[in-house]
Formats: sequence, structure tokens, C-alpha cells
Amino acid sequence: MSGGVDSSVAAHLLLEAGYQVVGVFMRHGEQSPATCDAPRSDQVDSGLPVLPLAPRLDHKQGCCTAADAEDARRVADRLAIPFYAIDLNQEFGRIMDYFADEYARGRTPNPCVQCNHWIKFGKLFDYADSVEAQFVATGHYARLEQHKGEPALLRGVDDSKDQSYALFGIRSQYLGRMLLPVGGYEKTAIRTMATRLGMNVAEKKESQEICFVTSGRYDQFVKRRRGISSPGELVTTAGEVVGTHEGIEGFTVGQRKGLGVALGERKFVVRIEPETSRVVLGDRDELGGTELTANQTNWLAQVPVGEPLRGLAQIRYNATAAPAEFTRLPDDRLQVKFDEPQFAIAPGQAVVCYDGDRVLGGGWIE
Repeated sequence: MSGGVDSSVAAHLLLEAGYQVVGVFMRHGEQSPATCDAPRSDQVDSGLPVLPLAPRLDHKQGCCTAADAEDARRVADRLAIPFYAIDLNQEFGRIMDYFADEYARGRTPNPCVQCNHWIKFGKLFDYADSVEAQFVATGHYARLEQHKGEPALLRGVDDSKDQSYALFGIRSQYLGRMLLPVGGYEKTAIRTMATRLGMNVAEKKESQEICFVTSGRYDQFVKRRRGISSPGELVTTAGEVVGTHEGIEGFTVGQRKGLGVALGERKFVVRIEPETSRVVLGDRDELGGTELTANQTNWLAQVPVGEPLRGLAQIRYNATAAPAEFTRLPDDRLQVKFDEPQFAIAPGQAVVCYDGDRVLGGGWIE
């Protein structure tokens, strides 16, 4: 329970379906300088510590603040279910290291996908086992259905809120122990339900920020985390040096704003070269690509190696899945060939393959 409307209504729907529900709040963002005590239930004897909750001082909308924990606790009280806050800050250090390392390498990380993989549907299963819970449920907009006797992950019915892309990295053996109660609803219906139930989170804004980047500046976070920067030149695709920059960690492929140089026409980051610390700028049409390869793949369906398949592929969370041919390769790799050019294929982002609404699997763009 993150303190938002989706997980709150998910808990209600589970109760209506007859489940015995335990609310769990994961505190895993960057610590704020101030701390406070938030009322909560006694600790479950699980071997995991209950966290002294800390408020964020930046007033950003997140998913792991003291205010979020209090919102979640109030919903749990209203639903009359146990509520526990568990400390995953140490485990979440892996997410922050990954984020900083990827930007320092000139890649575009996706910490929310990794959080789902490593923590929400990773460490949280360890916690579930410790309290003998059979399932782990969240408020993600995705669905689970049986397909030829096996659980399959599908898009949520609300296309504008679908989160199946962010769940591709979950271990396939966990699908049978996952519950996604809100995936069959439109977002408006979930808010209406929360209002009807008198939940204080009914109109709460959605989490839009990366929870641990409290300053709002990715480059500042990376510099602080790594203690180094990678300054270099801004160059055009024609090789002309047009300026300098303070570090490649401040850029991502496809970026248009905040380039630090005025060229009299719109330019985009076409490529980042970590070996030279150069950031290459070009026109929008220079960002189109029809092929990619990915590594560190994860498959949630039976996909044969070496056999090209037709389907849809999605290259970022807010992108539209596009028709493509994809081939599972040996050594946990994947090749994707799109029918039409895709804008800003960014190394470090995930590519996810679909058969209609079903998530087949995916990997990390090389």
C-alpha cells in the first residue's frame, strides 16, 4: 500500500473478494534530513525492521514519504486491516546505484521497472513468505489470466494507465502468486469507488517523480552518488563543436530541452558517447530507428530461441507499442525489427514484446 488511490482500492477489492488482507508500506526512497514518528501497528515478527518514517522536505509528489505512509495507514484503519511499514532502504540502494551507474555510462535507466523486479515483486515476496501470505497484490494497471493452464500477464483495460510494460521483468514463477485487482477497471472508476468508500486518497495526485531524486535534478543526484562527473563537448552529427557540457549524466537520447546551447533551430540528443564524453546533437529525423538488440532478457511465456515472431514491441513506458518482428537469441539476448521507424531508441531502456495484450517478455536495449 503506497498511500495512493490504486493500492487503496485494490485492498478494498481484495476484501470484497474474500481475501484476508495485510497492508504493507515499503519505505525505500532517499532519506530526508527530518524525521517523525507515524502511528502504525506493532511489528510483525518477520526479521525485517519497521522503519522510523521520515518526511520529505521537497514537497514533491512521490510514493514513499511519511505523508504517504500516513495516508496508507488511514486507509488500512478504515478497511480494518493490519498495516505494517517495512524498511527496504538498504535493498533500495541497489536501485540508486543502478540509476547512477547507467547515467554515468551515457544510458537511460528505468528505476521503476527495476524496482518492480527487484523489490515490489522480489523482496516483497520474501516478506510475504515470512508472514505466510500466499499472494502479493499491488495497484498496478495490468491483468492476470490463465492461458493454456498457465498464468499470463496482460495489459490493463485502461490503455491510458496500462503498466504491464513495467512488469515484464518479474520472474515467471511469481505470476501464480500475484494479484492485480485494479487492472480490470478504468482509472475513473477506481477514483469513483474510492470516493464512494470515503477514502481520503480518492483525488490524490499520482506519483510522477522518481522517489529518490528529491532535488528533481538527475545529474545532481548522479554526481552526489558517484562523486564524479563527465564534462565534455556538445557536437553536431556533422562533427561541429557547438559548446560544452558539465557531464553526460545530464542528458538522455531524445532530449530537446536543457541542452545548454542555442543553435537557432530545434536540436535533439541523438547519441551519447561515454568514451569521449561527447553529446551528439541532431535533427528529429536522425532519431528514427527500425532495429535494436537487447540483453538481460526475461520471458513470461514460451518463446522459442531463433524463431522470428510477429507481434508488438514497446520501447519506453509512455510509447505506443508498434508492429515488429522479434527474435529471441541465445545468451539472454533479443533482436527487434520494427515495421516503421521508432523515435529515440534509448540504450538502457526496456523493450517489451507483446502478443496482442499479452506480455511475452523483453530485455534492456543495448
